[in-house]
Amino acid sequence: MRHALQQDDPDIFFTNTAMGQRTLYIDGAQAMQEWEKPLMVRSGELVVRQGSEFLECGLGLGLSALAVAGAQNTTRHTVVERYQPVIDEFRKTHPSLPATLDIVQDDFFDHIERLPDESVDGIMFDPWLPKEIRDDESWWTEVIGQMIRIMRPGAAFVPFFSTTNELWPRFAPRFRTILVEPHPFTAYPTTSYTEGTSGTAYIQCFIK
Repeated sequence: MRHALQQDDPDIFFTNTAMGQRTLYIDGAQAMQEWEKPLMVRSGELVVRQGSEFLECGLGLGLSALAVAGAQNTTRHTVVERYQPVIDEFRKTHPSLPATLDIVQDDFFDHIERLPDESVDGIMFDPWLPKEIRDDESWWTEVIGQMIRIMRPGAAFVPFFSTTNELWPRFAPRFRTILVEPHPFTAYPTTSYTEGTSGTAYIQCFIK
């Protein structure tokens, strides 16, 4: 189910400023930044609200991966990351990882097609995707259906937080219960992927 426009070998690099501002870039676009940590940790806490086996789409800086893997009830957290340089950087900066964390180099959208029905207790979903893929609604309908298929009843699905006060429209109609938490945030002055560099971020947790 991998999208035809997904790249096999994008340009990936990391930057660190003297002020400790860390950014992951993919094809010149900001994909993730260190200031997100409190939001990503809280997102991870919502993913593990029940059960013990969890799945994550995209490793990024590993902020939510460590939160989910380190939760008391987690026995296995599988993070599926397509790009090896992202995995290599994470392992370099985190040489000692929780035994519960399993990082798989694969395309997430192909990976979930091979998983059994009702096999995970929660999904953390924060991939970097170019605009052409983000806007492909027919593809998203299939992807969301596959994710719901592998979720057990009561499982939590937590996508990337929003900095606008509205539900994710492609996810909301597909779940029976939605939890929304507002959190203050302050991004970097150079952050380009949020509505402003400070304000309120909304974490949305969708329950099957």
